[in-house]
Amino acid sequence: MTQKPLNPYIVLAAAVLVPGAGHVIQGKPQRGLMFLFFTIVLGWVSLRLMPETASMFARHVGGIFIYGMSVIDAYKLARVNWERWKFAQSNPSGTANPEH
Repeated sequence: MTQKPLNPYIVLAAAVLVPGAGHVIQGKPQRGLMFLFFTIVLGWVSLRLMPETASMFARHVGGIFIYGMSVIDAYKLARVNWERWKFAQSNPSGTANPEH
């Protein structure tokens, strides 16, 4: 991994603003669009299944759940890429433990 990856906090900010955007800016548009699609679909499904008296949160709980999973997943991917890049920079020989 020679190119510096995006800072995980930038990815986190994008993921919080728009579902799937964190994945898209990391170069994984299919994954990001999948999260966006299921956020919309499950939000709509839960809206139709919940009673009229349910709170706004409860009526959209399916979409909110997928949205939360999307944010966590985008940040996790960015953090793993960031740490791999940092390790590769500190250890250019490519060995895990140069003392052994």
